[in-house]
Order: sequence, then structure tokens, then C-alpha cells
Amino acid sequence: MAYLALAAAVAGIAWSAIFVRWAGVPGTVSAFYRVFVAGAVLLPWAAFVRATAPGGPGALAPRAAWTAFLGGVFFALDLALWNTAVMRTKAAVAVLLGNNTPIFVGLLSWIVFRRAPRASFWIGLALALAGCATVVVPGLRYGNGNGGSLSGAALAVGACFFFAAYLLTTERVRRGMDTLTFNALAIAGSIAALLVFALALRLPLAGFSGRTWLAFAGLGLISQLAAYYAVVYALGHLPATITSVGLLAQVPCTAFLAWLLLGEPLTPLQIAGGGVVLVGIYVVNRDR
Repeated sequence: MAYLALAAAVAGIAWSAIFVRWAGVPGTVSAFYRVFVAGAVLLPWAAFVRATAPGGPGALAPRAAWTAFLGGVFFALDLALWNTAVMRTKAAVAVLLGNNTPIFVGLLSWIVFRRAPRASFWIGLALALAGCATVVVPGLRYGNGNGGSLSGAALAVGACFFFAAYLLTTERVRRGMDTLTFNALAIAGSIAALLVFALALRLPLAGFSGRTWLAFAGLGLISQLAAYYAVVYALGHLPATITSVGLLAQVPCTAFLAWLLLGEPLTPLQIAGGGVVLVGIYVVNRDR
């Protein structure tokens, strides 16, 4: 079941970049509505389940609850950066660079949990960085359009750092917390953080077209609620390293959807670079 959940997550997340581009609003705004729409379903559902549980709702350890909330803040930072990256570069490029998460999972595991990386980690890291450079450089000549931009690439890479922090937090908390409760606490953290970001940046939160609201609904219900419920379920049964590698399947899926729906082909050199990135990430995780 864990691997089926992971496959379902890939299918939902693969649409994220398409919905973000269709929304056509600042990345932080689409990120906010992604978690807000999901939260509008998830939070009442979680409250109902806890209220009707036999024997009443179980007690939550304050430290675990706040850690889950913090995981949601990490996820909010990931979404804000990544959604903005999608608006500044090719959707497939943003997805590819944003999926260097296993590299950051390895680094954070080393720094935070003192799990020393093996030699294969450093070999894979070198390959992944070389592949990233191959993907990004050909697009720079296009400036800030759909061909790609340096700022969009940098934002996508920055996003995967926070997604790695989210995955490690989730893996740690899920050992003693059920899927629904964790999702509810994390989504609350994401909603609160993204609302603060949007208000601080004075971004519009209303007055959008019907197409934009439909894109928000797709982000919230498909790419967030369904897909990340599946991710959290998988993380309750699989390590973060395995899950982060499995999520790489979204890269070719999104590339195909971007070509089909957004008219965004990749150059042969970028495709080759993407292959090098995936090989590097595989090398990082093959001995885990």
C-alpha cells in the first residue's frame, strides 16, 4: 500500500506546475490558495474524526504537535519559492531542479542527525550539480520568459531545501502520529505562514478570473489534499530517502504535461542534463 500511495502522490503532484501556470498569479498567492483549499476540507474532517473517535479524542503531545506545525511552515516556504520559480522558468525545468530534494535530505540528515554520508553521496552530488548546470545554462539566453531564467532556477533549488526539511520533519513525527492528524496540523502551519507572507508582500488575494479559481481548486484538491495525504501515508511506512527518490517520477510526467498543455519542449541538451541529475540522485540513494 505504501508504494501505491507513492504512485498516487506522483500522479497528483505532476499537475502542480500546470495548475500554477494556469492560475497566472504570484507564486505565493497560488501557494496560499493551494493549502487554503485543502485545509477547508482537511481541517473540518480531522476535527470530526477526532470528536467521534471511540473514547474521545486522544491527547496530542505538545512538542509533536508544534513539530508538525513547523513542518507545515517548511512546506509553505517550499511552495512559495517553487510556485514563483514555475512562473519564471519552464515548468519542467522548475520541477527537475526542485527535485534535488534527496541531495538536501542527505545533507540535512548528516548535519542534524549525524548520519555521515557515504562516498556514493558525494559522487551523486557531483553528478546532480553537473546535470543541474546543463539544464539551466541553455535557458539563460532566453531571459525571464518561459525559456528559463537564473532567478527561477535558483528559487527552484532553494525550494527543495525546505521540502527536504518538511520530509525529515514528517518522517520523524509520523512515528507517533496518524496521517490525518499530521496533515491537519501541517496544513494549518502552511496556511498561517503563507497568509503572513502574502500580507507582508501586499499581494492580491481576491478579484481573480474563473480560470484562476479553477486552477486554485485543482492545486488544493488534487496536488495538495489527495497527493500529500498519500505522501504522508507513504512516509509512515517508508524512509524519507526512499520517498524523495520515488517522487522523482513526477519529473518526466510534468515534462510531458508541459509539452502537451503549455507548449514547453526541452532541448536535447536539457533532457541529457536531466538524465544526469536523476542518475546522480539514484547514486546518492542506492546504498540506503
